[in-house]
Amino acid sequence: MTNASELKYSLLTEPLIRYRRAGDGGTVCASLPQLFLALAADEVRDYPALRPHQRHPWHAFLVQLAAIALHKAGRTTAFETPDEWRDALLALTPDDPDGAAWCLVSPPNRPALLQAAVVGGSISEWKSVAFAADEVDMLVTSKNHDIKGSRARHAQPEDWLFALLSLQTQEGFLGAGNYGISRMNGGFASKPGVGVAAVGQHGARWSRDFSALLALRKRTAEERGLKGEGGLALVWLAPWDGIGSLAFAALDPFYIEICRRIRLQSGGSEIKSIGTGSKAARIAAKELNGLTGDAWTPIDVEGGKALTITSNGFNYKLVSELMFGGKYQPPAAQNLSNYANEQGLIFIAQGVTRGQGKTEGYHERRVPISPKVRSLLAANQKEPLARLATQRIAVIGEVRKLLWLALAVLFASGNSGDSSEGNKAKASKFSAPLESSEDARFFDDLNEEVEAEDPIAQRLQWMLGLVGRAEAILKIAFDAGPRNGIQKYRAQSAALSRFHGGLRSDKSPLPDLANHYRQQTIKRQEESLEHA
Repeated sequence: MTNASELKYSLLTEPLIRYRRAGDGGTVCASLPQLFLALAADEVRDYPALRPHQRHPWHAFLVQLAAIALHKAGRTTAFETPDEWRDALLALTPDDPDGAAWCLVSPPNRPALLQAAVVGGSISEWKSVAFAADEVDMLVTSKNHDIKGSRARHAQPEDWLFALLSLQTQEGFLGAGNYGISRMNGGFASKPGVGVAAVGQHGARWSRDFSALLALRKRTAEERGLKGEGGLALVWLAPWDGIGSLAFAALDPFYIEICRRIRLQSGGSEIKSIGTGSKAARIAAKELNGLTGDAWTPIDVEGGKALTITSNGFNYKLVSELMFGGKYQPPAAQNLSNYANEQGLIFIAQGVTRGQGKTEGYHERRVPISPKVRSLLAANQKEPLARLATQRIAVIGEVRKLLWLALAVLFASGNSGDSSEGNKAKASKFSAPLESSEDARFFDDLNEEVEAEDPIAQRLQWMLGLVGRAEAILKIAFDAGPRNGIQKYRAQSAALSRFHGGLRSDKSPLPDLANHYRQQTIKRQEESLEHA
C-alpha cells in the first residue's frame, strides 16, 4: 500500500475548495463532503477561484458525482453529514480504500483525482510539463490576445482542480495524440451546458439536477446503451496504457470522463503537471456523435447529433430554438418539472466554442422565464412561443435589411444605383450593431408581449421602438457619409427616404407597421381638415 505521505491534497479530508457563503459573503474553505453539505443547505453563493469557462464543468462534476454516490447507496436525497458523504464517495473506489483516487497527487501507479493510473507505473519518458495551472486548461491562447496564458504560476490546489476538470471533461481534439471527450459531437465540436435554474444560489440547481439524473437513470441506460448496474462511473479508476480505448457500453449512465494522460506532482508547496499523448481516445464513442445521455446537452433530432456551439454563441435565434422550437430535444436539466415549487426561473446556456487548434470564445446566456412563458412550457405548449419568437426574428431581419439599403444609399451619395463593394461593406459594418442590440434585449421584449394585457398593442410599440433604434443608427452613420455641401444633404435625405419609404410602401415587408403609418397619416389629415 502507498505510504500516506505520498498522497497529497485529498478532496475528501482537506479544505481545498473555497466558496463564498450566501447572505454575508464570507469565504469558507471546505472539503468535498463539506461542500456537498453546504450545497444541500443552499448556502453556496459562488466560487471565487472558478473562471467563467469552468462553471459548467464544475457544476456537472458535482451533480454527476452526487448522483453516482447516491445511486450506489440506494438513496434519492442528499446525505445529512460530511462523514456520510465521505463514506459514500470512498465507497465508489473500493480498490483504493486509502482515498488515493480522491487526491490531486498520488504515485503514478495509483489513480489520482481525474488522473488514470499509469500502466507500468513510470512517467520518466513523459515530456509535457506545466508549472502553471492555466497551462493545462482547455483554452487555446497561443497568441495571448484573449486570456493571458501561464499566469497561475503560484496556483492553489483548487486552481489545479478546476483546470484539470476543464481539460478532462470539455476538451476536444488538439493534434495527434491529444484526443477529446466523448460527450460532444466530434473532436472540433463543443460541450454545451444547457439547463434551467431558480434565481438564487447554486445548491437548489445542484439538488434539482442530481434528482433529474436519478429519475432518468434507467431510461438513459436503455436509450444510450450504457450499463445500468456495475458500469464504470469514475473513468480515472481504470488504468490507462495510452493504447486502448474503453468500450462505451461498459460505462455507467452518469460517468465522469477523462480524455488526457496527465499526472500532477508536488514538490514542497508547489504543484506541476506532466503529460503525454495517447494512441487512441480514452472512450470509443466517435460514432455516437455526442449522444451519450448527458444531462445538459440538447440533441439535434433530425441530424442525430449533439448541439455544437458556433462562434455566434447563444444568440437569440439559437436560444429561441432551444427554448421553444422543435429542432432540439431538450436535455434532462432543462425540464421545468424539476422546479415545480420554485419561483423566478432562468434558462442557462454555457459553453466554449472550439475550432481546429483554437477556441472561439466562451459563451454564456441567462434568460428569465416569465410566469406565462413558464406555464406554456410546463404544459408543453411551445408552438405559440415558437411562432411569436420566429415572427419577431423575421421583423428584426426585415428592419435590418431596410437599414442596410438606406446605408448603401447614404454611402453612394444618394445614388441608389451605386452598388460598389466598398459601399456594401460599409453598409454591413454600420447595420451590424442593430442585430447585436436587439439580441441583447430580445427576450425581455418578448416576455413583455407574452405578459401584456394587449399583446397586439405591445407588439406595435416594440416594432416602433425597433424602427427608432434603426433610424438612430442610420443617423449616426451620417458622419461617415459624404461630408461636403449639397452632396452631404442629398445623401442623408435620400437615405432617410429610402428607409421610411420601405417601411410605408404598399409592398412593405412589415404590413402591420405600414398600416399603422397609413392610419397615422389619415388621422393627421383629418385633424388638419378639422382645424382648417
